[in-house]
Amino acid sequence: MFITVPEKQRFMSIVPLASDLLYGSVIINEAVMDLFSEIIVSAVDKVKNAVVKVDKYTSMRGNDRMSGSGSGFVFSSDGLILTNSHVIENSDRLIVTLLDGNEFAAEITGTDRDTDIAIIKIYGSGYSPARLGESAGLRIGQLVIAIGNPLGYQHSVSVGVLSGVGRTMRTPDGHLIDNILQSDAAMNPGNSGGPMIDTGGEVIGINTAVIPSAQGLSFSIGIDTAKEIARYLISDGKVMKAFLGLMLNEIEINPRIRNFYRINARKGLLVIGVESSSPASRADLREGDIIVEFNGNAVSGSGELTRHLIGGDLIMKTTKIRIIRQTRMIELDILPVERTAA
Repeated sequence: MFITVPEKQRFMSIVPLASDLLYGSVIINEAVMDLFSEIIVSAVDKVKNAVVKVDKYTSMRGNDRMSGSGSGFVFSSDGLILTNSHVIENSDRLIVTLLDGNEFAAEITGTDRDTDIAIIKIYGSGYSPARLGESAGLRIGQLVIAIGNPLGYQHSVSVGVLSGVGRTMRTPDGHLIDNILQSDAAMNPGNSGGPMIDTGGEVIGINTAVIPSAQGLSFSIGIDTAKEIARYLISDGKVMKAFLGLMLNEIEINPRIRNFYRINARKGLLVIGVESSSPASRADLREGDIIVEFNGNAVSGSGELTRHLIGGDLIMKTTKIRIIRQTRMIELDILPVERTAA
């Protein structure tokens, strides 16, 4: 379990007291478990009022029928809600249910299928928005908490650890989504769109997918990506993005290579897949290459690369990309294209 400094101080205040009561280990273990529970309960309390159920209705022969259900969370006091694009697609009507049972009709502010992010809005006041944290700097092994409405069971909570960061995931319709968080927190249909939070109660990701044939393998979109996408969806209702055609994983760079090439960042982006006929393949990027610099900027995480690609400034603009191939530093030219054109 990853324990922050304040939590550690609380832990140390409990354990000596338990030791005074009983010299054995039983009561100390109980104290640890009580602290563990307190951390989870406290984190959930901070965000629970922001988590919503999203029901999708489709018109059939003049009648509305519910055709899907998912989750979301309020992130602004005026009722803006983040969720997954696939939760609301092909909907004729959306109904949002708050923790207190109140229902609201929701309108779509904007969607981005490429990142599976959508924003919807309910009208009113007095909402309790979730606090948005950061996905950059998350540590593998730290505690994470998923909240949502799996299989219709409203406001269900599951706990796990962060298993991986900076993943690239392929959606069922073939899109590649960067800056994905992997965890073993239990998720089921209906969790999609709900928040992944840390022990401080801040949202660090949007739950988006599970692999049905696997156990303990769940994925969330990093909140840093979601915040960038949200900025464009709120202002324009859509997002322009440059496309490279890469599948990536964040990795630690060998210290000897870092020292030799004077690379300050500890991490780079390992290329684990290259789309055929993509800008990456035309630039001769290969599996096993490690990206360390893009467009003149150091890149130590997939979130940083995503930020360069969002907004469309680099579309059809020849861009420098610096990689480590085996033990050599190589600089290549890459010509990003518009994501929809890809």
